[in-house]
Amino acid sequence: MSVPSLYDWIGGIETLEALTASFYDRVRDDALIGPIFANMKSDHPAHVAAFLAEVMGGPTLYSDRYGGHPAMIRHHLNRHLSERQRRRWIALLLDTYEEMDAPHDPEFSSALVSYLEWGSRLAVMNSQPEAQVIEDVPMPKWGWGEVGGPYQPKGPSQ
Repeated sequence: MSVPSLYDWIGGIETLEALTASFYDRVRDDALIGPIFANMKSDHPAHVAAFLAEVMGGPTLYSDRYGGHPAMIRHHLNRHLSERQRRRWIALLLDTYEEMDAPHDPEFSSALVSYLEWGSRLAVMNSQPEAQVIEDVPMPKWGWGEVGGPYQPKGPSQ
């Protein structure tokens, strides 16, 4: 049996779009992180779904349409996100995922939590005043058990 990508396992872009749409509906009403997204455009959930799709081994929707990982970093610059907000973002996303009709096996859930922890920590780092965009940084790729050692911010040629 071949191992499917995380993207295929969760059900593709349709599932990710349903997840992010439902998630951002919850975010709007959340006292801690709702204000961060108060001016969110209506297509924001679809952008996040495209990003997650690409990270999880699906099509390069986010890179092709929106500019890849450097563009995502730019969206976080100078937002001053806190650890408490990061944890709330993850908790709401995981609550939304758990209530969906999507795979909830331990291996997929572990991979999802792993990426959300890693990616949300990068978002917080990139939201601080000293953060800078590295233009040639590649899109993250996540699978069933990624371990890369200590985080070292660098582009692909370094």
